[in-house]
Amino acid sequence: MGEIVGQIRGRPPLFSDEVLVQHLREGLSATQICKRLKVAWGSGIKHRLDRLREDGGIPLVNGRGHGNVPLDAIQTEQRINEYMAAEGRQHFKLNDGVLLVASDAHYWPGIVSTAHRAFVKFAREMKPSCLVMNGDGFDGAKISRYPRIGWDKRPSVLDELKAVKERLTEIEEACGTKNLFWPLGNHDARFETFLAAHASEYEGVTGFHLRDHFPLWRPCWSLWLNDSVVVKHRYKGGIHAAHTNTASAGKTMVTGHLHSLKVTPLSDYNGTRYGVDTGTLAAPYGPQFSDYTEDAPTNWRAGFAVLTFWRGTLLWPELCHVLDEEQGIIEFRGTVLKV
Repeated sequence: MGEIVGQIRGRPPLFSDEVLVQHLREGLSATQICKRLKVAWGSGIKHRLDRLREDGGIPLVNGRGHGNVPLDAIQTEQRINEYMAAEGRQHFKLNDGVLLVASDAHYWPGIVSTAHRAFVKFAREMKPSCLVMNGDGFDGAKISRYPRIGWDKRPSVLDELKAVKERLTEIEEACGTKNLFWPLGNHDARFETFLAAHASEYEGVTGFHLRDHFPLWRPCWSLWLNDSVVVKHRYKGGIHAAHTNTASAGKTMVTGHLHSLKVTPLSDYNGTRYGVDTGTLAAPYGPQFSDYTEDAPTNWRAGFAVLTFWRGTLLWPELCHVLDEEQGIIEFRGTVLKV
């Protein structure tokens, strides 16, 4: 029902990441880089610089004390090559069938969320053609760039990896498909960013890439379905991100990151497309979030998306929503289920 048809590199921006990295290595600030490249401050350069420093897996020092360990020219070039090699699209062609998209599981040792149990159940019963873990399956609490809050307890990287492996194995065994994709999330990127900054001498050693630990899942920045639907961890931000994503991209956009769980249709002369936020596979008030949210109310919802294609066309996206985390109750298609 589904066929992998290849991988291509995304359209390059006006200035490549290599150019920006070179300017950072010269010790220029974001303002100075914009002036040198003769681009406006609002051109998105600062956002890309921040992404390279913090989420891209390249340890950098910009001359103003960002705290990362500098690399020599050869090591930096190697990191650039690895980063750019991962920056691409995966394509999947689907005529008739179902695929499941979950995101932001932030798997935690000793916790199996209701949304995860539901995801495994749907994977087993629906037999999807494709499964997507749309970023942030790994949390990286202890290697976060944010300082520790008081004496909070965070699991080790090893314990987190074990938890992720256990949960993903449950999904793999349930779904019966080899079409498993993992668009990189910002929390996922913490794994290699921390290692590159603190143990660059071990570059190339097996296990120092997150993908080494989950070999059945295909890493990418985005998954394109029939060239009309794009699945990636994040794009635009804010409470209207689902609408803004599809309005800006001109494609149906399926994203995570904001833990929102919603479907926003947009119709114009080209027809109808959708902005889909796949929520979080974690419990919104789980220990992953309680300290840095200071136990404040969050506009988050647990669940995931079910995408059905008919003759190559995406039907109205459906959401599985967790009604009661403690009781293990979900709702889907007007039916209440206990998982």
